Amino acid sequence: MLPEIGLGLLWLAAALAGLQLLAGAAGLTASGQAMAPLVRPVAIVQGVLAALAFACLITLFVETDVSVKLVAENSHSAKPLMYKIAGTWGNHEGSMLLWVTVMGLGGAFVALVERRLPERTMLATLAGQAFVSLGFYAFLLLASNPFARLYPAPEDGNGLNPLLQDPGLAFHPPTLYLGYVGLSIAFSFAIGALVTRQVGADFARAMRPWVLGAWIFLTVGITAGSYWAYYVLGWGGWWFWDPVENASLMPWLAATALLHSCSVLAARNALRTWTVMLGVVAFSMSMIGTFLVRSGILTSVHAFAVDPKRGSFILALLAIYIGGALLLFALRAGTVSEGERFNITSREGALVFNNVMLSSILAITLLGTLYPLVTEAFGAKVSVGPPYFTPVSAMFALPMVLVLLVGPLLRWRRDGLGRVKAQVVGPVLIIVICGVSAYALGVHALLPLLGLAVAPALIVASFLPLKGRNLRRAPLSLWGMVVAHAGMGVALFGMASDSAFSLERLVAARQGETVAVGPWSVTLTDVGPVSGPNWTAMEGLLQASYAGGKPVVLKPQSRTFWAPLQTNANSALYTRWNGQLYTVLGEETVADNGAARWQLRLWWKPFVPMIWVGGLMIALGGFLALISRVAQDLKRRVAQAKGDFRREAIAKLEKGA
Repeated sequence: MLPEIGLGLLWLAAALAGLQLLAGAAGLTASGQAMAPLVRPVAIVQGVLAALAFACLITLFVETDVSVKLVAENSHSAKPLMYKIAGTWGNHEGSMLLWVTVMGLGGAFVALVERRLPERTMLATLAGQAFVSLGFYAFLLLASNPFARLYPAPEDGNGLNPLLQDPGLAFHPPTLYLGYVGLSIAFSFAIGALVTRQVGADFARAMRPWVLGAWIFLTVGITAGSYWAYYVLGWGGWWFWDPVENASLMPWLAATALLHSCSVLAARNALRTWTVMLGVVAFSMSMIGTFLVRSGILTSVHAFAVDPKRGSFILALLAIYIGGALLLFALRAGTVSEGERFNITSREGALVFNNVMLSSILAITLLGTLYPLVTEAFGAKVSVGPPYFTPVSAMFALPMVLVLLVGPLLRWRRDGLGRVKAQVVGPVLIIVICGVSAYALGVHALLPLLGLAVAPALIVASFLPLKGRNLRRAPLSLWGMVVAHAGMGVALFGMASDSAFSLERLVAARQGETVAVGPWSVTLTDVGPVSGPNWTAMEGLLQASYAGGKPVVLKPQSRTFWAPLQTNANSALYTRWNGQLYTVLGEETVADNGAARWQLRLWWKPFVPMIWVGGLMIALGGFLALISRVAQDLKRRVAQAKGDFRREAIAKLEKGA
């Protein structure tokens, strides 16, 4: 009965999305204004119904109700509870239901709290959000029903892909989806502003917290996904430019550009057209990523290999949403005024330059991701990987970082480099000193050398805007910028160090044998069987000593899951302040003399954890800025409410007199 209840709730939510669209569109006309009051409550109820439908699906997974096809294909009664819950979105249909749930709740939250936009723009925004939601409801109900029954029901389910049976699955997809859906709200804001021709500072102030929230979740999701792939796949890499990795990176790049453009529009009433365009592009990148993951045209550990007919459905949605938005932009862009002007040597000029660099990285990433798919359609298989993405993106990333050293120090509207040259001397000296030092240490590859030179300078320069300020009174938004920019420097230093200093050993070791990798001595002490709730494994016992110091114990495993039957490596890591030891246990081999050896793969990765520390710092900076914006808005609302109350009291007194 519960599957039917969930499906019914989903149909009701879709119907309300249709009503929200019609009421919002009618409310913009003179004859339909009576329907305008329906839009906000309908949006709220729609979000609640979608959340209840998703709760039904979670319950079915927790109970392992294998009469539901989705549960039978992606769960098993022996799975731990956490993976039963996470398995709800570890598949195509469940993840799409999560998508529409978060989208519905996002629209409901906008309807509940947003009061800064003019009412006409708000109606157009909620109608646009309903239009986007309606397409995904149709996709779920017509092509990807998560509540479909299975007759006859099997005795138990097939289980979840072992690579997905990790705490990362419980955290990574929901954070990404929150980011994607936040961009859908920014998209709806942009459409609403274009429809009503009300693109200005108030529009940017209303949209900015939603963009900032989406950007924070995307940052956390990408950071968590990178670390998840790093330790789960057992290959020692943190980014491989996989097409599905790119599918999450592209919206982040667009959202980063949108966030800065939105801040300029909110603070200085400039970049109006640029802000609206980026609002459309950011969600378009989310849609393209959705198409890549769910169309069946990609083979990846991240992708859902599904019926290509579903890919055609998503492609149609993509064409409708992106094509329609671009058409509306083309028709209305001429009516959007230019806004305030500024000199190229100003903070706005620096932000525009870096937005162009971000857009360029986005363009080359999109080209490299789609090019193999296009050539394959014509019968030629082409592989595009790190040799293309890394150097080409660095061509744009390096100038962006150099401008970032100076940009936050510049004044708004108009400034001169002469005013800030004294402050920039320090970071320039750091670049020279660190570059020479890295070269002396044997780092001769160009990109790692540049990264090691520039990253420390960026970290130091990030704190220069605080110079001369009372740190206790510095606004949280300023601290957010400082922490986020410093996080970029920290992450860049980790990336460069991983490329420059990583050491790897692949050996077949006997029990008791010691292997050296960098400053570490690793001894294979023992190998024995262990078992888990739905797997068995051979576990290695390693004694690892850093530079002759006290040994630490690591226990890498080679796990075999029985639902479904699959073997994968479970790495063991040891983290120090200056790097990480990464160990993987492989297969057993037997020599001609009968001696058993075990394959060991060992890495010493100096400073590699700084990649993810930097990513979290970037997200923390965004969170501080978000708190600052929300606090400012609350103060404004409280002051406005006090003013309204005072005016009403005075009016009553005057009337009584």
